[in-house]
Amino acid sequence: MIMELIKNKDYIVEINDIGENGEGIGKIDEFVVFVDGALPGEKVLIKLIKIKKSYGYGKLLEIIRKSDVRTEPVCNVFKRCGGCNLQHLVYLAQLDFKTKMVKDNLQRIGGFSDIEVLDTVGMKNPFNYRNKAQFPVGILNGDISFGFYAPRSHDIINISSCCIQNKVNEEIISVIRQFINKYNISVYNEESHKGIIRHIMTRVGFITKEIMVCIIINGERLPKANQIVNMLLKIDGISTVILNHNNKKTNVILGNKNSVLYGKGYIEDYIGEFKFTISPHSFFQINPIQTKVLYRTALDFAELSGNEIVIDAYCGIGTISLFISKKAKKVIGVEILPEAIYDAKKNAELNNINNTEFIVGKSEEVIPELYEKKGIQADVLFLDPPRKGCDIKLINMILEVLPPKIIYISCNPSTLARDLKFLSDKYKVTKVQPVDMFCMSSHIETVVCLSRIKK
Repeated sequence: MIMELIKNKDYIVEINDIGENGEGIGKIDEFVVFVDGALPGEKVLIKLIKIKKSYGYGKLLEIIRKSDVRTEPVCNVFKRCGGCNLQHLVYLAQLDFKTKMVKDNLQRIGGFSDIEVLDTVGMKNPFNYRNKAQFPVGILNGDISFGFYAPRSHDIINISSCCIQNKVNEEIISVIRQFINKYNISVYNEESHKGIIRHIMTRVGFITKEIMVCIIINGERLPKANQIVNMLLKIDGISTVILNHNNKKTNVILGNKNSVLYGKGYIEDYIGEFKFTISPHSFFQINPIQTKVLYRTALDFAELSGNEIVIDAYCGIGTISLFISKKAKKVIGVEILPEAIYDAKKNAELNNINNTEFIVGKSEEVIPELYEKKGIQADVLFLDPPRKGCDIKLINMILEVLPPKIIYISCNPSTLARDLKFLSDKYKVTKVQPVDMFCMSSHIETVVCLSRIKK
């Protein structure tokens, strides 16, 4: 019989596992408790702050016995900020945790108990790797606040630096803070829907060193816009400054309209030998160093000879498509967003790639049409869906068309496992390689190779 638990009472808990969000998992009697900040192997004192039917949440009060893989976070707001959640875990242990997370999801959700998952590929330096930052702007105790949202809230944790972002963001934040204070520019209030500056977004070219600053405003104009441009241009590398207009009462950061205050309205950067044009709305992997590892792994898994037709079902701005193009006969990229296809075509032209074709539409509709009307069938199908995974219509289409090989790139182990289970009657998983794109957080990218089962 499970003991009666009391909310807000203190308990001692042995932590024996770690959850997908980096939280420690233990038990009070047989009752499962999640504890942010606790690690496997630790004995901790907690306050039980929430009780559900079969599990609860505890607040860490004291570490009675410390884990051997615990380390001191480098960030002074780590415990309050929602930007990353594994800084208290040594980096090699983070990689082990991510490998285990992929294995556990494949087994628990997909039912795959005999698949080898290779060790997660990590970074030599797991800090300052991000090429994109998005900072909400608000008022905290009467002062301007820049930072990230606290976990499970829209409370802004004020920061002046961030160990996973590019260091130039510290200068950019400082300059914009000075600008707001000097010219008394209002900042956005989510509740009243008033105020001008909502977010600051930056993008940095790691190879080109070009820097974009995008100021998201609640309105059509920014007072003293010329002054903010002049102030930002004192920072080395600023190549474009953009206003993004978002007048809607929404959690979506970017609006649809951009106004260029300075420069060409985009930056350029490289992944390997390929150059890409990156605008405010472009999807571009946030870790350029590991992106090269990710794409090379996917290309190695595909084992292209140069004679294959390859279809890239979630092609975005063509990053993977261009990588594949040098090894394939032809690459056809499909993407539902017209703006992304426009950028993909520009990027192919920029790199003098002539064996690619980019089509606007849903892959589950476009691919059967290519097969039925033009006799085009993929020798290899690349999938790189969003976190929600593949649309079930696309899965059903794959099971009808049956390309010989699938390369699935996933940013969510649980939806990956679900989709692989759907495909398991017709396909065998042959290789699984996690790649750490999001150091210091519990997110993980995984490349999977599937081969069609021969009857």
